[in-house]
Amino acid sequence: MSEPTVIVVHTGVANTASVAAALDRCGCRHRLSTDPALVRDAPALVLPGVGSFGAGMERLTEAGLVEPIVQRIARRRPLLAICLGMHLLCQGSDESPGVPGLGVIPARVAAFPAGVRVPQFGWNRVDPGPGCRLLAPGHAYFANSYRLAHVPEGWNAAIADHAGPFIAALERGPILACQFHPELSGPWGLALLRAWLDRCAGNTNGAE
Repeated sequence: MSEPTVIVVHTGVANTASVAAALDRCGCRHRLSTDPALVRDAPALVLPGVGSFGAGMERLTEAGLVEPIVQRIARRRPLLAICLGMHLLCQGSDESPGVPGLGVIPARVAAFPAGVRVPQFGWNRVDPGPGCRLLAPGHAYFANSYRLAHVPEGWNAAIADHAGPFIAALERGPILACQFHPELSGPWGLALLRAWLDRCAGNTNGAE
């Protein structure tokens, strides 16, 4: 089955050029957009992000994208969230106290413990749990000062380690949320993107 058109959310707090380049390498048709209807109904959606939690949520709110993204996930429509994009799916973050997230992942993002080198820049091993279908063991590129420390209910997780284990990625059906940057993670990252795109192409009705 041919790959679907992918909508990349133009948040204004993301390096969308590297995401677009990776999708190009996968031979995938894509476009930037903040149109709420496209964000809700596109065959596949990428929510990238680089920067602060508060700025990311402000941008989504101003663009009217909060409810469309929540609706999309409730319908199990394919979505890939990257780095800050993963944090925005959570209930909130210690980076921006008092700012609510999208709330679709029942967890709160926290800083690494005191004394740990942050930001974590560079390559780290990713070890998927037994329930993961898209993720495979390998090494990915990370750039983060905040993380999820525990596996939230209802999600399958891959784990990485930086002064202790933390969540490297979460998946549930065609929804994949990565703390790392698959678009910057070499052949392993491209293989993950292709696996997600293949899952999108086979996900025509929101089924698991």
